[in-house]
Amino acid sequence: MKGEEARQRRKEGRTRNGERSRHKAKSKGKHRDSRVGSQEAEDVSLHAQQKLLAEEKAAMAKSREESAVAICLQVLLPYLLAGLGMVLAGMVLDYVQHWDVFRTITEVFILVPALVGLKGNLEMTLASRLSTAANTGQMDDAQKQWKMATCNLALIQVQATVVGLLAAVAAVILGAISKGSVELSQAAVLCASSVTTAFIAALSLDMKYLSPLICAVFIVMIPLWVAIAKQSPSLAEVLKSGWQPVIVAMSISSIGGLILDKTVTDPNFEGMAVFTPVINGVGGNLVAIQASRISTFLHFWSMPGVLPYKMRQNWPNPCTTFFSSEVNSKSARVLFLLVIPGHLVFLYTIHLLQGGHTSLSFTFVMLYLTAALLQVGILLYMADLIVRLMWRKALDPDNFSIPYLTALGDLLGTGFLAVCFRLVWLVHGADMNLGN
Repeated sequence: MKGEEARQRRKEGRTRNGERSRHKAKSKGKHRDSRVGSQEAEDVSLHAQQKLLAEEKAAMAKSREESAVAICLQVLLPYLLAGLGMVLAGMVLDYVQHWDVFRTITEVFILVPALVGLKGNLEMTLASRLSTAANTGQMDDAQKQWKMATCNLALIQVQATVVGLLAAVAAVILGAISKGSVELSQAAVLCASSVTTAFIAALSLDMKYLSPLICAVFIVMIPLWVAIAKQSPSLAEVLKSGWQPVIVAMSISSIGGLILDKTVTDPNFEGMAVFTPVINGVGGNLVAIQASRISTFLHFWSMPGVLPYKMRQNWPNPCTTFFSSEVNSKSARVLFLLVIPGHLVFLYTIHLLQGGHTSLSFTFVMLYLTAALLQVGILLYMADLIVRLMWRKALDPDNFSIPYLTALGDLLGTGFLAVCFRLVWLVHGADMNLGN
């Protein structure tokens, strides 16, 4: 009996142990299943959040998607006002080209495209940065708005001073190559005029120490602007790596200035002074708008280094740029179609103001409009190309693309305009109606 009782106890113990182990296994399985289930739930939740975010972005983009008419209405008034401003700038240049300072130091004309191009290198780049920040929600807070504005203004002060002086150095070098000599007093005037105004530069012809003093004052102020700009981390990075585009752009614009310097004093090219700021300014304004729009699109839809699906082509062809259904292609068509009516308004304004020293013959107007269309068409395609290239290299197109594009616009505009005047002279010869 005792043996049977012992066997029975062992059997009951094994039964209890088996039940306990099965219970533990079940609890472990439940715990594992709960962990897997919670992980799957987290994955599903994350996927749902990402999907919801993408849907919200798509809905926001769809609500923001603009028609061609809406784009035209937004661009038209600033485009006309800026163009009329360039007309007045051309009239001023057409008038002051007869001053003694411009006759004595013809290298000043080399500075004109480079200094006018600073609005593309600096102000348009600033506008593009602010536009992207506003569209991506970085300027919703008033304190952030104030900080971004002050830091950006300090940054362009630094860049304007440095690039202005470098433009003067480039003008001196190019003038020395063409003339074979350098005069230090004239070099000082060029440096002063690059950071102040032509009026102060003209005064410095008779004041020995004024030009170096002006340059010294602006140089001494550079550390102050640097300290203010460094308060923004993104702009501190621009201070380190953002010099290449503005310096290269200044060099490209200086080549256009060399063309202007060689043609503005030639009787066969009278009128270059008044038309150069107009054709260069209009082309630069239009391509800056397009580059800014593409950059904002990329910041909204993708991360630097990766092109979104809608812009998957690394090297788009002109048909993609101008004739696809994408919103950037739509804006390119609108901007291209604004060229002819805008330039006709500007040409008529110049005619009313009796500027240019030449009659607006049918031949000249047709050649001028053809040159403007070629310039803007090339620039809009290059904008699509360069912005994609910068984005693939993880560079911010707001800082790196616009300087190159506006400088290219200065070079193309000045070159095409010189060709126009040459062709008009070949067609009409001595019969061109020149006036004072």
